[in-house]
Amino acid sequence: MAVDAVINGKPVRLDSSGETPLLWVLRDELNLVGTKFACGAGLCGACTVLIDGRATRSCQVALADIGDKPVVTIEGVNGAVARDVIDAWIAAQVPQCGYCQPGFVIATIGAIIADPGADAAGILNSLTNICRCGTYDAIRVAVTLAVDRRARAIKLTEGSSR
Repeated sequence: MAVDAVINGKPVRLDSSGETPLLWVLRDELNLVGTKFACGAGLCGACTVLIDGRATRSCQVALADIGDKPVVTIEGVNGAVARDVIDAWIAAQVPQCGYCQPGFVIATIGAIIADPGADAAGILNSLTNICRCGTYDAIRVAVTLAVDRRARAIKLTEGSSR
């Protein structure tokens, strides 16, 4: 059974079974390997993608369950929020091994999209991803930078519309 989907803004026809976890379709069929496999139980967040703008653990979603909702992987993130988060990650020099970082970046983007007015503490409290290297201090710095950048961008936008 073929499944039609929109991945990173592109329509694709997927030949995987509808029961196949989205994670494996992304990695094995589409070669989007930025989405990582780690626990396979939805606990660690290494496989986080955006589905219809919401951060979601792709190892826990069957291909058939995405329906017509767009999926965005780390390879496809774009826009102002994504740029702010990625720039903050680079500025804070977050990654050690880097394995969990795509999931953290996607989860942070999803949290900011879900609540654009949230402060850094609110965004950090919403993140449930795990980093085995323990880069949590750098992640806190990066999230704070990203939230500050978004707040400045929002103020600039509001100021220019007056």
